[in-house]
Amino acid sequence: MFEMILSPRKAKRAPWEMFFVGIFYASLAILLVQWIFSQDAVLSKYSGILVVTFTVMFCTPFMYFLIRNEEDEDIRQEGATRLLKEHSKAIFALMWLFIGFIVAFSFWYIMLGSSTNFKAQIETYCSINKPNNFDACVQEHGVKSAGKATGLVTSTDKFLMIFVNNVYVLIFTIVFSLIFGAGAIFVLAWNASVIAAAVGIFSRNDVANLPLGISRYMIHGIPEIIAYFVAFLAGGILGMAITKHDTHKERFWNILQDSLNLVIIAVVILLLAAVIEVYVTPVLF
Repeated sequence: MFEMILSPRKAKRAPWEMFFVGIFYASLAILLVQWIFSQDAVLSKYSGILVVTFTVMFCTPFMYFLIRNEEDEDIRQEGATRLLKEHSKAIFALMWLFIGFIVAFSFWYIMLGSSTNFKAQIETYCSINKPNNFDACVQEHGVKSAGKATGLVTSTDKFLMIFVNNVYVLIFTIVFSLIFGAGAIFVLAWNASVIAAAVGIFSRNDVANLPLGISRYMIHGIPEIIAYFVAFLAGGILGMAITKHDTHKERFWNILQDSLNLVIIAVVILLLAAVIEVYVTPVLF
């Protein structure tokens, strides 16, 4: 019902509206998981995954129609510049959706307690940001230690680790969107929840510090997620073209070239985001 109120075409005309859609979907997902699964002895252990799963379920219809619309644009538009400009409208809409996810997840992280619905996200945060002291990190934020080995990590090691990890996420995004156009939203919603956990930790569980926490992670988070969205569109429009049996037509090769160009752009953006995260953000905060 809700996806019929705001269609992909409307979202591209007013991308900022997707910010409120993201807040609504993420909040609804967290409150449902909290209400239904928080008292379950087994499922409560996987609440972090369930929150992401419900968010994905709410977004899937919209993402499918957005991808279908972008593949149609690849057929109608001519010229790389004009085509990328058209895709940028969808990317801005997705960015606002993603920021809405982060704001909602961060708010509920603080309000409901860090270890309630973000156990997996906290472990991911600690493995990336505090690999030298992983056990102490997860225990500090209310999660039982997973017993992960630790070791000395330099800035260069951290840069390579973050960039390689982000490239893996990029590959998964392309594969998911290629197999099932809307499927990549799972990767994107998961990353939003991890960033939200980091924001909550940085904010020291105080809503008053939330704007500063979001600002800290948005400096490198925005280009990073733009890269994932670019890859998401690349895989999605290519997958949609294949399902429409356009592989033997000239326009399919135009779509393929456009997809490859989008992937290259995404990798370059990820490289820039990793540099910002390791060498710029720590200086500013």
